[in-house]
Amino acid sequence: MASEELARKLHSRLAATQEAEPRPDPEQSPVRPTPQEPEGACGDSSSELSAKLTRRLDINEGNTAPRPTRVFNPYTEFKEFSRKQIKDMEAMFRRYDTGKDGFIDLMELKLMMEKLGAPQTHLGLKNMIKEVDEDFDGKLSFREFLLIFRRAAAGELQEESGLMALARLSEINVSTEGVMGAKDFFEAKMQALSVGSKFEAEIREEKEERKRQEVEKKQRQAAFKQLQSTFCS
Repeated sequence: MASEELARKLHSRLAATQEAEPRPDPEQSPVRPTPQEPEGACGDSSSELSAKLTRRLDINEGNTAPRPTRVFNPYTEFKEFSRKQIKDMEAMFRRYDTGKDGFIDLMELKLMMEKLGAPQTHLGLKNMIKEVDEDFDGKLSFREFLLIFRRAAAGELQEESGLMALARLSEINVSTEGVMGAKDFFEAKMQALSVGSKFEAEIREEKEERKRQEVEKKQRQAAFKQLQSTFCS
């Protein structure tokens, strides 16, 4: 009985309190704003996702090239050239990469062609880059630079093109047959296989040369010690 009486008192007190409080007018009561997440939390993630989806769509439609993920090794990828030829190409590439950023841009290519004695128009220079520009960045990486000589050796360049002029006038000898243009692409591939064996031979020769130098160094040291002991005795 005591609990029921206590419950009735609490109920009546609650009702009296609610009646005493002023009831807000629904027409004048302010509308509480709905809590929102910070703009950066959703905006950044959605824009990043949108950019990724747009790039993927461009790659699927062939409008852009996917970013390369593998490490480029010219000696394994361009086996048709000897180690000396690749080193000569790299030296030439670095000579004209005046910006030292690992690329030859339009103005650097312009200077290169002028130095080689085959100046090109602005449109001609852009076409030269476009012909081997696999990542569509408007400049030549070292790999794309090597592609020029690969295509020249395979006979895939037009005789009057600026790239053929570059391959012919450069100081790099990519084999007489290659620069003049192979008549058959498969014939060029066979030449590449034969050059591949030369590549391995060059590595062996370099190792043998280092061994020979080490032996000569030890012989000179031994002779010097013997001569020194003779004078000291």
